[in-house]
Amino acid sequence: MLPPTLPFQRETLLRQLDPPQLWDLIVIGGGATGLGVALDGLSRGYKTLLLERYDFAKGTSSRSTKLVHGGVRYLAQGDIGLVREALHERGLLLRNAPHLCHNQSFIIPSYTWWGGPFYTLGLKLYDLLAGRLSLGPTTRIGPTETLRRLGNLRPTGLRGGVVYHDGQFDDARLAVNLAQTGIELGGTLLNHVAVTGLLKDNNGQIAGVRAMNQETGQAYEVRARTVVNATGVFVDAIRQLDAPGTAPLVRPSQGIHLVLDKSFLPGPDALMIPKTDDGRVLFAVPWHGRVVVGTTDTPLSETREEPRALEAEIDFVLRTAGRYLARPPRREDVLSLFAGLRPLAAPQHGSAQTKEISRSHKILVSDTGLLTITGGKWTTYRPMGQDVVDRLIALGKLPAAPSRTATLPIHGAQPTTDYRSHLYVYGSDQPALLTLIRQQPALGEKLDPQLEFTRAEVVWAARYEMARTVEDVLARRVRLLFLDARAARRVAPTVAALLAQELGFDANWQQRQVAEFEQVARQYLPRIS
Repeated sequence: MLPPTLPFQRETLLRQLDPPQLWDLIVIGGGATGLGVALDGLSRGYKTLLLERYDFAKGTSSRSTKLVHGGVRYLAQGDIGLVREALHERGLLLRNAPHLCHNQSFIIPSYTWWGGPFYTLGLKLYDLLAGRLSLGPTTRIGPTETLRRLGNLRPTGLRGGVVYHDGQFDDARLAVNLAQTGIELGGTLLNHVAVTGLLKDNNGQIAGVRAMNQETGQAYEVRARTVVNATGVFVDAIRQLDAPGTAPLVRPSQGIHLVLDKSFLPGPDALMIPKTDDGRVLFAVPWHGRVVVGTTDTPLSETREEPRALEAEIDFVLRTAGRYLARPPRREDVLSLFAGLRPLAAPQHGSAQTKEISRSHKILVSDTGLLTITGGKWTTYRPMGQDVVDRLIALGKLPAAPSRTATLPIHGAQPTTDYRSHLYVYGSDQPALLTLIRQQPALGEKLDPQLEFTRAEVVWAARYEMARTVEDVLARRVRLLFLDARAARRVAPTVAALLAQELGFDANWQQRQVAEFEQVARQYLPRIS
């Protein structure tokens, strides 16, 4: 039996904006932070509206290293509090979204006599900080076992490896599931609706937002007791709407990832390179049958809606990975590359390197009552949301009520151990998706003979996961743009046709969608000389 379509129909959600009503909480931004705030508010019973200009997790929140982790490098920097909180949240997330988050083993190869003991000692502390939510003990293995498990590691000089455990997940699919959870709790969460201005009362206090449906151009004035700015790297743009000329809170830092064929890391273990030329760590992580390699840390002076990988960043990742892999990757081997901007807190004094800026989140309340949250990371999205709502309660803007998100199952939650089918990410929705295919066998056809994804997943994304564009589907529902950009370009016309039929759009819309997606997809492939 298929789930009812009504709760996720866009028209139903849009009707909540007109006629006007008073909301308890309006959240601007549909990334990890905004979704965390909205879900926390809904868990306490507040009437909550979330507005996202583009799509859920369109920005930074779909461009992570795909890790739910405490942060090994933050441990090295001595940020014990952040690591302890993140490790606790890692454990909760694996419980609350077990269909998307799982235990991933990592191996640190050692080419020095001291490397094994040094990293083992540090990671034993990592295990200790995780407490009862530990995913497994750190162990040392010999060079033969290290080569066997990693498969494509450079053998010369190898002295062994250190195995530790962390979490891995699908970031954009988690964002979609969080949005679904929010709607199931009675919230109104809308993508492709932009906040264009802020409403204020006679005393100059924030009283709501002006918004516009990006598809139709319809404008809304929506009033609320509280408004939260959770727009990640774009928080300063919203703050300018509140108080033009205000000093920036965020200094963007770009990180990129390359996606390679599974043959570059054929085993189930991930590779962690503990020290790169820029003082960071580099990961090579199995993900959806491919390997994600990254990341970089490049300070930027401006934010972009669609950040682009710099040539120097691509070369850096390939060069660093090539030092450790027996078959080093080349540009021609890159299936896709993606860049994301971290919303790091701008330093108040001096010019601290971005890798040294704390990833702890920060909350600021303006004189007009606009609450802005910045910083943080995916793993701690839940306590970030809780902290925001706690602050609103402390300010007297919302009545006191306890948060329930620590034990709240996320839409699709279902323990998963069989990863042979890529449909595992649908969790408890998987039987209904398979029923759809049985009812309409044509939807069981693959989008491309070389790919695992089916036509049914496009229809499902439109009906039940609020996808509105080809990019919504191929970037954040089936993740193909991130896994194989060339393949995504090939199937874009098929996806556009399926979406147009499902959503009631015409042939001109299809053509525009394909052209717009082609423009975006070009940025996911490196230039090859």
